[in-house]
Formats: sequence, C-alpha cells, structure tokens
Amino acid sequence: MAKQQAQVIDNSKPTVVDGTNLIAGRLCSNVAKLLRNGNRVFIINCEKIMMSGKRPSIVREYEDFLKIHSIIHPRHGPFHPRRPDTIIKRMVRGMLPKEKPSKKTDLARLRTYIGVPKEVKGLEKIQFEKSKITKARSNYTSMAELSRYIGGTEF
Repeated sequence: MAKQQAQVIDNSKPTVVDGTNLIAGRLCSNVAKLLRNGNRVFIINCEKIMMSGKRPSIVREYEDFLKIHSIIHPRHGPFHPRRPDTIIKRMVRGMLPKEKPSKKTDLARLRTYIGVPKEVKGLEKIQFEKSKITKARSNYTSMAELSRYIGGTEF
C-alpha cells in the first residue's frame, strides 16, 4: 500500500497565469485542474489568449452559438459572453465538474482580467509550456479579435 501525500495548499498568494500566446482550451484545462486542487488563480492578458484555427471559421462558429436563445422570450436568456475575460471564465466553468457542489467554490477562486491589474503586478507570473502556440500567429485567432467581431465592448 502506497501512502498518499497530503497536498499543502498555500492560499495566501494566488497563482498568476499570463495568457499571452497560450491556446485557450489547453490553458483552461490546466487552470481547471489548479482550481480543483484548491488554488486561487488569476488569469491576466485574456485578450492575448489564442484560439487555434482560421478567423472566419471561429467567428462563424461563435456567431452560430450566439443565435441560441429562448424562442418564447429572448430576454430570458441564455446570455452569452462577448468580452475576452468573460469568455475565458465561461470556458473554465465548462471544464469543472457539473454536479458537484464544489463547482461554485472552485469558480469563486478564479479571476480573469484584461491586461494586468495593479494588485497583480508584483506577483510572479507563470505560463504552461504545453499550452504555448507552436505555429505562426496567422494560424490562430486572438480573443481580442474574436470579441471585436462578435460585438464585445471596447477594452
């Protein structure tokens, strides 16, 4: 029988993830794992996070997603995020377990930001090596471009 080591969680300092030139899906899955382990996570530079694929196909896919609404009364939702930071938060939410009560507490430990806020400037920033883009930037679409095409507010 192998002994299980207890994980020591240091909640005094959050884990700050710099989203510059990281692929969105891989970044969100790594962040979801950190949240499940009890860490507080700040994602900065959400507008510089990349989605793999050509711009027209990604924009068309997201516009189709935006057409989903209530037939009876569209103001009743569902509501779809259009800003880069809220899109990323929604992606992470989708990667957390659905039926567990810990999903709310896990999501409460996540903060997403456009740019770098003052409270995070002095902290050490990390990037996940496996999440970095590997091809030319022309093969990816940034969250800022996607937000601009789907009607997000200026940031």
